[in-house]
Amino acid sequence: MSGEAPLALTGGSGFVGQAVLDILAERNLPAGALVRRVAEHDHSRVEWINGDLDNKRALDHLVAGARAVIHVAGLTNALDPAAFETANVAGTAQLIAAARQAGTKRFIFVSSLSAREPQLSAYGASKAKAERLVEDSGLEWTIVRPPAVYGPRDRDMFELFRSAGFGFVPLPPGGATSIIHAHDLARLLVDLVDAQPALVRHRVFEPDDAREGGWSHKELAAAIGQAMGKRVFAPHLPRAVLQGAAAVDRLLRGASAKLTPDRVGYMCHPNWVARSDRRVPEPVWQPQVAGEAGLQATADWYRRQGWL
Repeated sequence: MSGEAPLALTGGSGFVGQAVLDILAERNLPAGALVRRVAEHDHSRVEWINGDLDNKRALDHLVAGARAVIHVAGLTNALDPAAFETANVAGTAQLIAAARQAGTKRFIFVSSLSAREPQLSAYGASKAKAERLVEDSGLEWTIVRPPAVYGPRDRDMFELFRSAGFGFVPLPPGGATSIIHAHDLARLLVDLVDAQPALVRHRVFEPDDAREGGWSHKELAAAIGQAMGKRVFAPHLPRAVLQGAAAVDRLLRGASAKLTPDRVGYMCHPNWVARSDRRVPEPVWQPQVAGEAGLQATADWYRRQGWL
């Protein structure tokens, strides 16, 4: 790849990674994208690099000559808790080592709000450990902790839309959460690359859709129902019921189960609202997609694609 130095992107074939490539295509910015399989995308200035985070040769290729790393790849759901350590902690360590060796100093890491409460889940614990690696890396880092991410191509929140189509959305015990549209998150990740260093370097951000106080679980279920044209019944389910449902999901879907015991652990926490003191400075980024409009557009996308 010649000319302007590319950005190095991990997780290029995933939901958020594809959204980042959308933004890079809009801005005609070159990128190298680490993928396990070559993805279909309209961006003509992307070099697909086959491999994963334990492939040193692929990582060295990815970061060579890159002006920044956007580290999106990570494991969000697994039946075996040890898998989070391998993917999210060891994988991040190997990427940091490759970046340092290549002299690529700018490093943007996509973590999770679950890193705030690492005792609740193996996933959250792995993200918290990875954050510490990034903070101790000596690189010019920024950490982004997204809340629930939704939008076109997403298969996790899709389960809620599909359920809402039947007029029923099961909820964890009472609480509140923030959300962010994938397009807004992707814009933020790209905007951070060249943002004024004093505003973003060595900072941890918790972006959202700018809804003050987030969404109560009931409010979010009702909004998804509205996007689906349904008035939904949305009961709060006790932890024990969710744990039982996780066991059933594993029985029915095996390794593809969406509801796992680890996921139940952090779902039952009452507060996944982005903190106002970790808001991204307005000169750097502001969300553009309001929740109701984004949820409606996402439901419409699912319909057009035949998912619903």
